[in-house]
Amino acid sequence: MSLDQATLVSRLGKLLEPVLRKPFSQLKMVGPVSVAAGMVPQVTLQLPTHAYPHKENLTALVQQLVDELAGTSTPCDVRFTYNTFGKYSGGAIGLRVKNVIAVGSGKGGVGKSTVAAALALGLKHLGAEVGLLDADVYGPSIPHLLGCSGKPTVAQMKNTDGNVIERIQPVMHDGMALMSIGFMVDPNQAVIWRGPMLHKLLTQFLKDTDWGELDYLIIDLPPGTGDVSLTLSQMLGLAGAVVVCTPQQVALLDAIKAVSMYQQLKIPLLGMVENMSGEVFGRGGAQAKAIELGIPFLGEIPMEAQVRIKGDAGAMVELFRDDSPAKEPLIKVIQNIAMQIVKNQLEKPEMPTLEILQ
Repeated sequence: MSLDQATLVSRLGKLLEPVLRKPFSQLKMVGPVSVAAGMVPQVTLQLPTHAYPHKENLTALVQQLVDELAGTSTPCDVRFTYNTFGKYSGGAIGLRVKNVIAVGSGKGGVGKSTVAAALALGLKHLGAEVGLLDADVYGPSIPHLLGCSGKPTVAQMKNTDGNVIERIQPVMHDGMALMSIGFMVDPNQAVIWRGPMLHKLLTQFLKDTDWGELDYLIIDLPPGTGDVSLTLSQMLGLAGAVVVCTPQQVALLDAIKAVSMYQQLKIPLLGMVENMSGEVFGRGGAQAKAIELGIPFLGEIPMEAQVRIKGDAGAMVELFRDDSPAKEPLIKVIQNIAMQIVKNQLEKPEMPTLEILQ
């Protein structure tokens, strides 16, 4: 064997990715490769999500291959770039978003909005382009959890045909686009709307908002089963839905209803997250129920005081600091969600929408 560029590229394509168990070539992971006399070989791998969890394993696989081809231990510079897998399923309504993820629950009080905010912040922390839509009209909490304020504005712009159109400009918070009715009404004002008004508002939030080009748009749904989820299923081909619940049986009973709703609406179910896991509510209930229902278990978030403290203070971004006890479990859940999207798209590949309507 010899360590030349053509051979290395060919053999890299045949390596199996350790989680998805697909060849690098099928996953389009092989990027630029450089092998030059007197220089350390360089290999760039393109990952399907910024939340890819096993870079060390990939580095070891590449290093082993380089050593084999060189016939001796040979240093190798392995680098990573990202091209997020996605369906662009919102192209029909003007979205330039690779993956739209709904975060829901069977009942209120299980920390659904906290998980949605953490998912958005965590993906952004890992380097993805992310937007967050608060569709919980009756109890909008995203502005508070993120500690942001402001009001959406309307701007004129030209579409691909050169026509002038108006688009809502979302509130920007640390580089992340946000939309919530909480930016439009007094915090103490109750929103008393029927289903048609919810449908109209959600349409405006999605179709008439300039979200830009995103890897992920996270949608925080209202608790329970109802109009908003039905509207989403009709407007978009979602990348999937995440069901949040706490471990105790009374919460799991309602979570099952949410699972059933997504299945009836043919929304891909990414899996279940157990929130507030620990002594108070118990532990393992969601995992056992996910196994029983035959759906993925995406991980548990412990009942950690810092999650509540930072959420109350509008400083959830600090949960992803290196010294935060909540960082590791949150990142693990986020990685599982992102990888489940990739797995789903490998099993049921869909071509992206070619025409993005304006």
